[in-house]
Amino acid sequence: MINIPVLRWGEPYKSLETDKVIHFITGEVLAEVGRANAAMVERDMRFAQRARDVLREIPIADLLQMMKKAGELYAKAELPLGDGTQTPDQFARMQSATTGLPEHMCKFNMEKNNFVLGNMDKILDSLTRGLDLNILSRGHGVEARGVPVSYQCQSPVLGMVLPSNSPGVHTLWLPIIPMQVGLVLKPGPQEPWTPYRMFNAFVQAGVPKQAMCIYPGLGDIGAAVLKECPRSLIFGGTAVVEQYKGNPKVQAHGPGFSKILLGDDKVDQWEKYVDIMADSIYINSGRGCINCSGIWASRHTEKIAEAIAAKIGPIKPLPPEDPNSALAPFTVPKQADGVNNDIEAALKEAGVTDVTAKYGNRLDKRERCDYMRPTIMHSDSPDTAMAKKEYMFPFATVVKCPQEKMLEKIGPTLVCSAITEDKKFQRALIDATHIDRLNLGAMPTIKLNWLQPHEGSIVDFLFRARAFQFEGPLNS
Repeated sequence: MINIPVLRWGEPYKSLETDKVIHFITGEVLAEVGRANAAMVERDMRFAQRARDVLREIPIADLLQMMKKAGELYAKAELPLGDGTQTPDQFARMQSATTGLPEHMCKFNMEKNNFVLGNMDKILDSLTRGLDLNILSRGHGVEARGVPVSYQCQSPVLGMVLPSNSPGVHTLWLPIIPMQVGLVLKPGPQEPWTPYRMFNAFVQAGVPKQAMCIYPGLGDIGAAVLKECPRSLIFGGTAVVEQYKGNPKVQAHGPGFSKILLGDDKVDQWEKYVDIMADSIYINSGRGCINCSGIWASRHTEKIAEAIAAKIGPIKPLPPEDPNSALAPFTVPKQADGVNNDIEAALKEAGVTDVTAKYGNRLDKRERCDYMRPTIMHSDSPDTAMAKKEYMFPFATVVKCPQEKMLEKIGPTLVCSAITEDKKFQRALIDATHIDRLNLGAMPTIKLNWLQPHEGSIVDFLFRARAFQFEGPLNS
């Protein structure tokens, strides 16, 4: 068992209170993690400016090189962890054992994080639209057309209230350090592994340890991070998104409600797109906000639902170490029961059918965890409750809806893959303000372009463009 301390500006702090991180199958205690408290966060944030100051002493170009080295260390090296060490294989095994995500998916997410770190120069160049990154460091400069510009950093640190369900979300905070902004991380209770491994990779690559805090703990820690940090990201359900809606200090990432729309000009060829639809639903065990939760078409919807169900409905739980394992369990007690009960209640509405029911029980209960088997619903109307559902497992509803009503009915959508060449429909999709990421063409919703912003640009969130003029010499 590993003992993992709180990290206060890079310094380990042994807390009297700890939380156990356990194996979801065996109940074995894999680690004891120190528990922070809200007063500690409040005290430490008095020194937040120091995190930005120590990073600004290092040119951004050098920090970008450190990111490349950190990515390699994270993916390939044996790194310190608390009072022990951890190899990449041990990392993937432990992450799988506590989150439920199959080991091969954990390793894939490691590769993804390494890719992002290794290409951070290109990613920041794209997110800033080619801005000289030294302008972010100085706060002012002259852009390529000779126009004076100024970008004011809104916070010396970024607070992160992280989830346990999908290790892939960590890609969102990887660009922060090279922008010379410190990190204040509250890990998910089942997933402390990535923040600590990334911290140690950063430090060994040359990043000052004083630029990061990691505060494991309960809900009060998340609330303290959001209160004390001038800018924060949080992950949660619809209620969390609504709670922080309109709060300029907090960027809330919630359910994606991502969708595939089949235009009337392509829907008669729906068989060509079954693999794209199925992959969008079940890859990464359906845990991501970019996984598809709705297939919308004006006709053939019953056949589409049956074809997807035949492809993923028979998938059964396998041990997490099995390379063919495709399903992650619910490791929080009663969570799967709650999801299943909500689905059953929505099924009582007229016009809704469980197309995967023939492939076995949806809820597969085990001693210490529960699995939800892939589930495909059909709704003959866009107005049913089921048409607007999203869950943390491979789940989607195939919705019958006229093309001319789709944009009115789909609601907020993180990723929309619209399979159509109808110019009028494409124009309407481009203009739709409730769609965040738009894919025009036969692309799975899970296909990301790292040179594009995800749910808003993190650069725009952290830096404010403002008017700036000066006369005479300027030394800063």
